[in-house]
Amino acid sequence: MSSDLGQTTLVAPHPEASFVLLHSLTTPSTWQITALAFGHAGHLYAGSDNGDLRVYDLSSFKVLRAVKGNGSMVSSIVCVKRPGSEFRDAWIASGKQIFRFLMDTPKLIQTYDDALDFVDVIPADENEDEIEDLALNWEKTHLAYGTDSGSVGVVDLSTRAVTKLKTKHDVMCGSVEWIPERPRELVTGGCDATLLHTDVVKDEVLSKQNLAALSTQDGKVSMSPPFIMSLSVAPNGIVAAGTADGKLWLGFGGGKTPSASKSRKKTKWGGLDLEQASVVSIAEAPIVAVAFHSPSRLTVSTLKGALTHFNLFYSSDGGNVIYQAIWHHQCETMIKVNALVVDEKRLVVGGFDETGKGVIDIWKLG
Repeated sequence: MSSDLGQTTLVAPHPEASFVLLHSLTTPSTWQITALAFGHAGHLYAGSDNGDLRVYDLSSFKVLRAVKGNGSMVSSIVCVKRPGSEFRDAWIASGKQIFRFLMDTPKLIQTYDDALDFVDVIPADENEDEIEDLALNWEKTHLAYGTDSGSVGVVDLSTRAVTKLKTKHDVMCGSVEWIPERPRELVTGGCDATLLHTDVVKDEVLSKQNLAALSTQDGKVSMSPPFIMSLSVAPNGIVAAGTADGKLWLGFGGGKTPSASKSRKKTKWGGLDLEQASVVSIAEAPIVAVAFHSPSRLTVSTLKGALTHFNLFYSSDGGNVIYQAIWHHQCETMIKVNALVVDEKRLVVGGFDETGKGVIDIWKLG
């Protein structure tokens, strides 16, 4: 397809690479997967809808450590390295609070009373509001969060001080990401179909993009609104967003593209600039997860577990992009996907099956 956003091309799948299913984990019937994170290379952290947390060994696929739930869903997990420990510390969002657990304790199963500390992010009287997503900045000094009400905020990990920003989304903010090499800048996505680029120190929106205007640019009418369901920022500043009407939006004006890797750092991040962006319809279902393996490799998942891995090719003039789907797979048992994490050679997807049991599929690049 082509558009005012520059030439965008979606090419047919090519068997250049494929992922092989290493293992599929299932959980008890009361345990649906809601959040995932890698610890070090051999550990996977998984959270559930009842507040449980488990740490899996990715060699034996056994549970190494666990936290017994508090009844509130684990919506997001951030792992932080601590010197001298094989296990990453876990910051988890559950309900209105953020908790920190040390996972290298002799106690194999902890409770929420064992948390090293916690932060009350949302006042108790805001009954309908809960935390949706967490993100750790590159300096590992601040956590950003988004909430059901659309609020965006920052937690200073040295003081535990919470700053609720004046800038916010009209409705739920389900995705927050820090911009690489810009320790005070966030990009967030909401169900108002808007991407916001915010300076958290000035509490000021630096740029924004509303995707609602792009929802019919290919002439197709979708029954779903263009809510932003997922967001990922590559290490070089390229941003990808998946929408409820099956579109993938890519903004590559905010950093070095592979074809211009020697360019100097820009004064301003232009990741939401329409002149250096593209949008393509890739599914007739919500895109609930997007994740960069590298600036030129991206995996996406639909709500019902259709996984697609893309190679991305950028033109030298910064105005064109080609999406090459090199691998596609439909999850066999998962009827709803809630989480996706990737690294250079792996992808892990989590959700639940038709019986309500949690499922985690672990894939490795073949």
